[in-house]
Amino acid sequence: MRLVRLSARKWVGVALAGLVLLCTGLAAAWWVPLPERLAAPPSVVMAYRDGSPAYVFLAPDERWRIPAPKDRVDRAYVRALLALEDKRFLQHLGVDPLAALRAFGLNLRRGRRVSGASTLTMQLVRVLEPRPRTFTSKVVESFRAAQLEVRLSKQEVLEAYLQFVPYGRNVEGVEAAALAYFGHTAAHLSPAEIATLLAVPQNPNRRFPSPENVARLRSARDDIARRLLESGGLSVDGVASDVVLAEVRATQVPDVLKPFPREAPHAAVWLKARRPEATWLRTTLDAGTQRFVERTLGDAARRLERQGIHNGAVVVADREAGDVLALVGNFNFFDGDNGGQIIGFATPRSPGSALKPLLYALGIDQGLVGPETLVTDIPVTYGGYAPRNFDGRFQGLVRMESALSQSLNLPFVLLLEKLGVEGFLGSLRQAGVTSLDPHPGHYGLSAAVGGMELTPLELAGVYLALAGDGRARPLRVLDEDVPAKPARALVSPGAAWLTRQALSLRDRPDFPERRRLTGLPARVHWKTGTSFGNRDAWAAGSGPKHTAVVWLGNFDHASSVHLVGAENAAPLLFDLLEGVGPRGAMLQEEDAAPPKDLVRVEVCAYSGQVPTDACAQRKTVDAVRTAVPTTPCPYHQRVEVDVDSGLSVGPGCRDGRRTESRVYLSWPSSLRRWLAEQQRQLPEPPPLAPGCVVGGERDTPTILSPPEGQVALLIPGMSTREQKVPLEAEAAHDRELTWFVDGAFLGTARAAERLWWQPTVGTHDILVTDDRGLTARRTLVVRERD
Repeated sequence: MRLVRLSARKWVGVALAGLVLLCTGLAAAWWVPLPERLAAPPSVVMAYRDGSPAYVFLAPDERWRIPAPKDRVDRAYVRALLALEDKRFLQHLGVDPLAALRAFGLNLRRGRRVSGASTLTMQLVRVLEPRPRTFTSKVVESFRAAQLEVRLSKQEVLEAYLQFVPYGRNVEGVEAAALAYFGHTAAHLSPAEIATLLAVPQNPNRRFPSPENVARLRSARDDIARRLLESGGLSVDGVASDVVLAEVRATQVPDVLKPFPREAPHAAVWLKARRPEATWLRTTLDAGTQRFVERTLGDAARRLERQGIHNGAVVVADREAGDVLALVGNFNFFDGDNGGQIIGFATPRSPGSALKPLLYALGIDQGLVGPETLVTDIPVTYGGYAPRNFDGRFQGLVRMESALSQSLNLPFVLLLEKLGVEGFLGSLRQAGVTSLDPHPGHYGLSAAVGGMELTPLELAGVYLALAGDGRARPLRVLDEDVPAKPARALVSPGAAWLTRQALSLRDRPDFPERRRLTGLPARVHWKTGTSFGNRDAWAAGSGPKHTAVVWLGNFDHASSVHLVGAENAAPLLFDLLEGVGPRGAMLQEEDAAPPKDLVRVEVCAYSGQVPTDACAQRKTVDAVRTAVPTTPCPYHQRVEVDVDSGLSVGPGCRDGRRTESRVYLSWPSSLRRWLAEQQRQLPEPPPLAPGCVVGGERDTPTILSPPEGQVALLIPGMSTREQKVPLEAEAAHDRELTWFVDGAFLGTARAAERLWWQPTVGTHDILVTDDRGLTARRTLVVRERD
């Protein structure tokens, strides 16, 4: 009985000791930090939309090591790995006692070491913390393996092994090895590739692909394939094992490491900087489109560099989904002399005239203009800003659609003045433009013709909205990105449609000469832009399926006479849209029917505005339902004329005369003033007969110069006689105008004439009155320039 009690106490003591040891081990497993290298940052991979790697970065420790989640590795490889290295991986806790006993017995029978008992977890420990192969090291490795099993899940242990397993030189992990050995990922592997990837880690230095290792690698691969096929660890559905083995033996082993993918480098560097926490950047970029765009831009670069153009960028997007399909940031990423690593598609540059289509659409939506609206194209000065057209000439009067297709500047500066600069900037921000200066008043009317900067990516967002229903939606570059906000209306569908009609005209100054011979891709609408001083050349537009933006220039801001949108950027745009777009006669005409928010309205055939009874010729045009023309035609004037004298008469002097009503064209005073300076004259309505006064007209004069808000700066040392300020006003019927400055009479002139005033420093009140007593006034501040 006493022996039983002693035996019971002994076993209780043993159990307590074991429990204490177990608790101590568990506490140590949680208290001792995991191997430091387990947290080593991996290589960052940027992938195409199909999942294939486009660019792989070296890990910070100068190794190629790509994260290998289990779902991205071929399941057949994982099954073969466990069958070969650790059949009981899912059952043991890091150390497999049964495997140890089996290995001990086998080695004892053979009289030498022929089998080991290391589990995958223990092999992972040796990779993370290399140690000499001693008994002490084995104990430490066993503890570390158990610690990993306690702290990590089985899947996490397996994925760590797949990421860190050595494959020779600085290649680690099955994903990096598959790319370096076979040129593709580990998602789909052949039996020969599986056997190769299992053979190398057993002796990486003597088996990694190299000419001197070919025989050893082939022998090890074939032996592993044979053993796995015999044990069932490797199989191919419907194919006999001996056939699979024969195929493995007939397959060449890799004898050299393939270079890791380094495509779309600017996009990769840009995205890596934007998402520093991500290790796998799956993009919307299409491999075929990206390579075609890079090749096309690279071919053009050789010609462009001879013309003094050393940098360029291209953005291509799917116009339906908003997915970016190609991003090229420069001619050559490795061009150290010309800023080759500057990311051109994300660098703000002056867009020249490329934003005029948005102004055009906004003007249509607000009822300020229509395609047929007649607008003036004559010199105007806003303080020190005097916009000019690209060719230095002016057309006088021009239809708005023609002003857009010819890229005239003055009509759009005047339109921006009516729209308001801040409202225009708000529309750009709604379209996704974030590179604008946030301070109110920073931009002026020059914003209409390139007096701001935005990136090719941002401009692509603007044209994407115009290419569809006018709704602005963010461009998507990463596959995981979801719009933070739903698409919002930038312009109406009708305004976008009318803008596309104007941009589709082919008989334009910016139509590339080469395309006049080779033709134009189907259904393309486009716009070019050239910044001030020929420092930037742009072309942006859309084909049936894609929207593209091309920018050419120099990052050191050097100019070139060849930096003209129509000369170099537009041909590239058409080549790209033709290369990526669908072809054939099966294409449907996208803009054949106007959208439902457009209505047909009748306008004066000459002015494009609401016809009066004096407008004999009329036509119907499309207009946005909520912004139909409301301004009566100001050009056609019905005049009562004395038949005998040919002079016009008024209501108070027609008695005793034989009169008839006639229609004449009457042009603005500003236009007649400019024409007079050009030694040109327009026909005018007949003058009033003596003693007659025109009645019924109550429009007040409008001061054109000085413009509203102008501050005149005097140049020190120069006589004010040489710095006179022009006084100009618009008035109906070329009325006689009288000018006063600070209450003092200055002079009298007709509306088509200009008066000059010699300025003095201070704030001045300028007043003009016509012959009916109607007045307009303006405040002008005059300062000396510092």
